[in-house]
Amino acid sequence: MERVPILKIGEVLLVSIQVDMQDQMAMQLQTDLGERIVETGCHGVIIDITGLDIVDSFVGRTLSTIASISRVLDAETIVVGMRPAVAITLVELGLSLNGIRTAMNVERGLKLLSGPVEPVALVEDEDDAPPYTENGQTKPQLT
Repeated sequence: MERVPILKIGEVLLVSIQVDMQDQMAMQLQTDLGERIVETGCHGVIIDITGLDIVDSFVGRTLSTIASISRVLDAETIVVGMRPAVAITLVELGLSLNGIRTAMNVERGLKLLSGPVEPVALVEDEDDAPPYTENGQTKPQLT
């Protein structure tokens, strides 16, 4: 069975998918990547899907599962090289890939992993929302 290569670049694992993934290959990638994260202690995973022409619902769900597994193992996943047709298909299938950040290419993905990530606070109540600011000036909130 053909396997997807997993390369270590510094503190990041790079997964470069250059063929259309079959279900068995996707399942094997989940296992292999989890093992490599534990072996290397890497805190970042970049999955390059430039070579994917088609993504079906199984492969889309597998990418989401891989990101979840990586997160549990203390590694952030970034998917790079997504073609417009693949993005359209994922949206049409209702797969939002929660928890997966995306970048246009590997270089941008590496920058995302190396830069500080600002936490995003979810505001449940408008009264708790911070005041709207523009150019350092507080603006009145519309009600």
